[in-house]
Amino acid sequence: MTKIHPQLAQDCLLLGRFPLCHLLLNRDANYPWFILVPDRENIREIHELSEKDQQQLLSESVFFSRCLQQIYTPDKLNIAALGNVVPQLHVHHIARYRHDACWPAPVWGAVPATAYTDEQITHIKQRLENWFQHNTAQVFNGV
Repeated sequence: MTKIHPQLAQDCLLLGRFPLCHLLLNRDANYPWFILVPDRENIREIHELSEKDQQQLLSESVFFSRCLQQIYTPDKLNIAALGNVVPQLHVHHIARYRHDACWPAPVWGAVPATAYTDEQITHIKQRLENWFQHNTAQVFNGV
């Protein structure tokens, strides 16, 4: 298993994994903000993945995007592989709403982070696991 970059480990909770990617939840409760991290060593960019892994990453991202769309019904899904602070390849999946704290601006540093309660985290895990059980195109192993 690839080690998660220390900044991601500090900012996120590990929820589980798909065949290729670890699924993380950003600890900032201002937004439904998840991150896919491919389980590959020393990869900074998508094009550095094998062609098979590129296709798997896209498949997992699309699958998870459908999940977020159905669970959260956002106005827009922001999906991006940014690595200006964390060089390890990771793909943000953020459900955005016109009424959120910084719409339409980017979420990074816009407002102070708000922590999830344990109950909120449990609820998120339950909603995701329920959706995954009923939509089995991808194998997901929760933690």
